[in-house]
Amino acid sequence: MASITDPNMSDTFTNAMEEMHNKQLKAFGEIIDATAELCQSHRQFVKSAQDTCLKKCKDDELLFETLQTFKRDLQQKSTLLKEKRCSVTEVMAEIQQKEMQKEEIIQKIEKLKEEQAKRKELIQSQNRANKDRLKNLQKARLVFQDHLGMEIRTIISKTVKGEKLQFVFRNINPSDQDSAYVVTMGIKDGVYQIVSSDPALECLPALESRLQETNNLAAFLANIRKEFISRARQ
Repeated sequence: MASITDPNMSDTFTNAMEEMHNKQLKAFGEIIDATAELCQSHRQFVKSAQDTCLKKCKDDELLFETLQTFKRDLQQKSTLLKEKRCSVTEVMAEIQQKEMQKEEIIQKIEKLKEEQAKRKELIQSQNRANKDRLKNLQKARLVFQDHLGMEIRTIISKTVKGEKLQFVFRNINPSDQDSAYVVTMGIKDGVYQIVSSDPALECLPALESRLQETNNLAAFLANIRKEFISRARQ
């Protein structure tokens, strides 16, 4: 064992202490470097995590805004859909109403066609009846005008629509053969109508009614002549 009084012993101890100190400094330096590296790594990790969180927040905000936009669009589309449904309902109701109106118009047209057909048939019937009456007038004209001196006149009135026939009887009054006895009549809607007689006959309405029932003009004129003769002998 070396003595502490050995002069080399102090150098050895000093060198050993310096070597130990250097080793500790080196170790401490390595620790500091590792700590600095860990701090730098930690800062980078924190920054990366912060950037990731910020990006995530921005993405979430964008997603939220997108969702809000979709929600608003959905509400608008829902509102438009409701309005379109209401419009479709109104259009369908209008179409249904027009279909009903169409059916009513068709029914009215059919009714008008039926009425027109009836009027046409009635007019044809009246025309046939008028032709028959004209034939009766011709026969009466032959009988009364040729044999009894009766004259038939056509009168066109400016105030009354249509023509009137005037039957002028003569050879009624034995004392005055040329004296005229007149009855005026017309045809309305296929029916004989007596307008007047000169001189006036009280039985004229009854004779008119019978003429309308029998449609026998010759018999009517014969009865009128008899009444005029009876009136002249009074």
